[in-house]
Amino acid sequence: MNIAIVGYGRMGKQIEKILIEKNINIGSVVDKFNPDAKFKEVNDDSLKGIDVAIDFSTADCLMNNIDFYVKNNISCVIGTTGWYDKIEEVKNKIGNKIGFIWSGNFSIGVHIFFRIVREGAKIFNNFEDYDAMLYEIHHNQKVDSPSGTAKMIGDILLQEIKRKKDGVEEKLDRKIAENEIHIASVRGGYVPGTHVVMFDSPVDSIELKHTARNREGMARGAVIACQWIKDKKGFFNIDDLMNTVL
Repeated sequence: MNIAIVGYGRMGKQIEKILIEKNINIGSVVDKFNPDAKFKEVNDDSLKGIDVAIDFSTADCLMNNIDFYVKNNISCVIGTTGWYDKIEEVKNKIGNKIGFIWSGNFSIGVHIFFRIVREGAKIFNNFEDYDAMLYEIHHNQKVDSPSGTAKMIGDILLQEIKRKKDGVEEKLDRKIAENEIHIASVRGGYVPGTHVVMFDSPVDSIELKHTARNREGMARGAVIACQWIKDKKGFFNIDDLMNTVL
C-alpha cells in the first residue's frame, strides 16, 4: 500500500511516525506551507502511484483535493474539518467511485467513548431528575471552539435524551432552558484534549470522561481507517468502521 500524507502539520507528522512504525510505504508528503513537505499541492506529480491519501489539510483546499482523488481513483481518509456543510455535495461526488472515510476525530478511544455516552444517554432519557451538560478543555493553540468532538458528543446527547432539543455553545448570560444542553469550552496550557459529560440530579452526579494524552490516538485511528478503506468503494464515516469491530 502506497500512502500520501496531505497536510504535514502536527497531525501529519504523527501519522508519518505511525506509518513508519507499521512499515507502510509513504509515497508522498504534501503541504502548501510546510517547507519540509516534498510537494506543495495535490496534483499528478505529488500523487502518482498513491493508493490512499490521508488528508489533514485545510477546508479551503479540501474540495479541490477530493475532486482530484475521485478523478484519479485514489481512496482517502479525511480528517480535515470545517467542510461538513458540504457533506451531501461530497457524497454525490464520491458515489461508488472511490473509498472515502471521514471523521472529526479518528481516535478509536474517543469513538468507544461515544458508544458509552450514547448508552448512558439512553438510560438517563428515562430519568427526568437528571440534567445533562458537557464541557471540553484544549490547549491554547486550538483555533475552534467548541471542539468538533464536543459537537459530536452534543449531537449524541440530543439524539438520545428526548427532552433536550438544542445545544448551546456560546456564553450564557441567562438561565438555561430546560430543553437545552450547554456545551462549554476552556482554552489554555498544553492539554491535548479532555471531554466530560455530566448527568446531574439533586442527589448525585455521574461523570463520563475521556482524556487524550497526545495526538497519537487520532493518528493511529487514521492509519487504521486507511487500511480499512483501501479496497472499499463508497462514502463512509468512522462509525461504519467501528460497527465492523464492535
